[in-house]
Amino acid sequence: MAGTLAVTGWGVVASTGVGADEFGKALVDGQSGLRDVGAMFAEELPQPAAHALVDFDVRDHLGRKRTGSLDRTTAFAVTAAGLALADSGIRLDDENRDETGIVLGNTMGSFRSIAEFDRETLVNERPYLVEPLLFPNSVMNCAASRCAIWHQLRGVNATIPAGRISAVSALRYGGTLLRRGHARTLLLGAVEEFSAHRAWLEHHAHADEPSRAPLGEAAALLVTEDARAVRAAGRPLDAEILATKTGHFDPADRATAPADGLAQHLGAALDAAGVTAEQVTTVATGECGLSRVDAVERAAVEAVLGTGPDRLRAADTLGDCGGASAAVQLAAVLALHRDDPGRDGQVSVVTSCDPEGGVGVVVLRGWSRRGALR
Repeated sequence: MAGTLAVTGWGVVASTGVGADEFGKALVDGQSGLRDVGAMFAEELPQPAAHALVDFDVRDHLGRKRTGSLDRTTAFAVTAAGLALADSGIRLDDENRDETGIVLGNTMGSFRSIAEFDRETLVNERPYLVEPLLFPNSVMNCAASRCAIWHQLRGVNATIPAGRISAVSALRYGGTLLRRGHARTLLLGAVEEFSAHRAWLEHHAHADEPSRAPLGEAAALLVTEDARAVRAAGRPLDAEILATKTGHFDPADRATAPADGLAQHLGAALDAAGVTAEQVTTVATGECGLSRVDAVERAAVEAVLGTGPDRLRAADTLGDCGGASAAVQLAAVLALHRDDPGRDGQVSVVTSCDPEGGVGVVVLRGWSRRGALR
């Protein structure tokens, strides 16, 4: 299909595994990333367990040099970017660095880094001697910038803070950039960290939701290129992004059911992808136990796709990954395809709803590594 994106590699850092192979094996085996997080931070936590990378040490993945100043969000993103580039087999050099970039989604960067830097300005003695090395981590685009510096990506560098639909927004924006010739290769995805600050924020924001999933953390990045160029070069691809849509689930017409907003975008995405509802075999939803939002997502999916497609609820094993939720949903779909030729050519849909009203849809066709040349 003209104008579609090819996924030629991907990397993930999640509570169930680091790297596509480890992550995929855990998914197939049904392993959960839920861990005791009581000893992770000095601060008290509202819940004793989360889907967190309790033993993650950035030095194990990036070495000791230059890693001391990386906060958790940045460490995840830089690690996932390196894994994705390695998985794609792309060799970066002076011929292609200027056309290789990154679009990274998140909620608001590292909430912990922002909060701790702001606190320094309030509690330190005059003239408010704040540690300058803390400032870069408090900026929302820190992770994307450090990814570019670390991996020497000289192309487009953008950060999209769109909550739970951040990864869908990154794919949509990145696709526009690639189609208009502003880049040849883009890393697209999202990141979210677990911290005491985020745990308490989510606890107070959703205290009336006892069924909500435990918090999770993750980073997932896809290496994307123009599908026509990849095929012309005879190179394999893991998936083809057929369509992406973003919008709002609460239409202006209050007489309309809230789910109709997502349903409209889901239907439009299928039309843009040139596929029918009957061709969709798997739906990866973002349901995370927030009753109002989950009800919208379930109703919209059933209205458009019925009950036929398999359901993949990433939050069951990965938790509520916030701004990285749609990114790990995409990674989960790709993981199902990776070693299963029986899924070659199948169409999947990823849906996402944000409590603030944002919705996102991705339609993709995937292949196994053995059936990847299409």
